[in-house]
Amino acid sequence: MPEPLHAPEQSSAQAPRPNAAGRLLAVLDAFGPRSRALSLSEISRRSGLSLSTTHRLVHELLSWGALERDQNGCYSIGLRLLELAALAPRGLDLREAAFPVLDELHHRTRGNVHLAVRDGLEVVYVEVIRACATHPTVGKTGDRWPWHATGTGLVLLAFADREVQEQALRRPLQRFTPLTTTDPAELRRKLAQVRQSGFAVAEGSITLQDLVVGVPVHDPFGGLAAAISVVVEADRARPQALASLLTDAAGEITRRLAAQPEQWLARQRLASTTQRQGGFAPAAGALPSRVGAPA
Repeated sequence: MPEPLHAPEQSSAQAPRPNAAGRLLAVLDAFGPRSRALSLSEISRRSGLSLSTTHRLVHELLSWGALERDQNGCYSIGLRLLELAALAPRGLDLREAAFPVLDELHHRTRGNVHLAVRDGLEVVYVEVIRACATHPTVGKTGDRWPWHATGTGLVLLAFADREVQEQALRRPLQRFTPLTTTDPAELRRKLAQVRQSGFAVAEGSITLQDLVVGVPVHDPFGGLAAAISVVVEADRARPQALASLLTDAAGEITRRLAAQPEQWLARQRLASTTQRQGGFAPAAGALPSRVGAPA
């Protein structure tokens, strides 16, 4: 079963932590999608810190609310961090605006729906609605995946600048299935196709039986806020129809973002500027024309 990535670049034990702030971050970085509850010794091992240092830092984080301790003595991420995460322009505010639209998309397509943002050269799912009754996928909210194997990743990188794309293409690219594209030349052609059509299609990249279609979501200022995608069984997929539904959904999310309070818009404007400086560019005029909806 394919698994998401754990950390942006490398594990905590590999990364140097020369100061107090770095050691605190190493403790937090020990947790992940498959490591949600850890003992003190597990945190020490995964962070690369001594047991005594880990004990002291965990106590500080516990007192502040960044960690919580269960009845078995294991630690997990605390609600105080959720409160801080709600302040992120690309976090809970984006999810709040997008969720009603994603839920409708899920019901219309009977597929797995993802809302994702780019973090460095990877994709982070900030919302996932899974088709539990029919064909669930492995992705969960908070998961981190390589860009080349996901529909949202292809979209987000297609509208990054050339320098960011070349940096991504120089990295080792993991092959999840025989259909995962890992050849840089072929990926360049795929990115060009996404820019031309306004949507990405990938079949069997992570699980052989699936097909994913993804499109960009713009913020109210013309920048790229996120990407959304639908994953369905390949044998019932109609990519053009899914692309049309996704494009309509993305437009509705943009309108909902524009209706947010001015304080949020100010934060999103700053985030949009940062993204464009980091390689994002608007994708206006690159969307496909409307076609019929899937059965």
